[in-house]
Amino acid sequence: MSREMCYRCFWPKALCWCPSIQTMETRTKFVFLMHPKEYKQEKAATGRLTRLCLANSELHMGIAFDDHAEVQALIRDPGNFAVLLYPGADARNLSSGGLNPTELGHRQLVVLLLDATWAGARKMLRLSPSLQRLPRIVFTASSLSRYVIKQQPQPGCLSTLEATHETLLALENCGLDRYPLPGQLLALFARMQDFQIRCATDPARPGYRRKPYSDPSQRTPLHGRSGARRNRFIPVL
Repeated sequence: MSREMCYRCFWPKALCWCPSIQTMETRTKFVFLMHPKEYKQEKAATGRLTRLCLANSELHMGIAFDDHAEVQALIRDPGNFAVLLYPGADARNLSSGGLNPTELGHRQLVVLLLDATWAGARKMLRLSPSLQRLPRIVFTASSLSRYVIKQQPQPGCLSTLEATHETLLALENCGLDRYPLPGQLLALFARMQDFQIRCATDPARPGYRRKPYSDPSQRTPLHGRSGARRNRFIPVL
């Protein structure tokens, strides 16, 4: 029989993360747009864990979002200032004051994130013109990716969890939000990876790799070839 699952964090109930998560309140609403492959197949889907940490957040699955009623309602709501966390020539760098609190007025900042591989994220954006029209934001990352169990396609790429952490740091620094528990997301990220690493070295567990993970700083970048997995975001450096 299959293991009993927690359908909140999507981990086996014996390993459920939920009791250890303290939900954070933020002024900013985070909206995670998750590719179906991430939603159905990824054991270490960091977008789902990040969503559980943020009270003011939503997660929606799909590839094209122009006909997604809930996402479109958020974008069209005059009380919202919706932006897309995605690199681009006109993207505003939060870390250097690219978005001023006075621009928001009394509107709520809504940050949409594409939770997919780079190839998946590009397809989602291509099929969603309404997302293409949104102002874009970026940040200058405080660190390279802390991902140990998966290799990034390029040195600047971050997981969804890390990108959210960096966004909250930048929003707090420019006076747009408070980041009440800045250590929680990264601690959760480290614990999740530690568990995967322990499983990889346990001969009693079938289905896991049987060799140590290499140091991320010593890996050769994949440069976006077809086997590259994690996106999510290349910050402005």
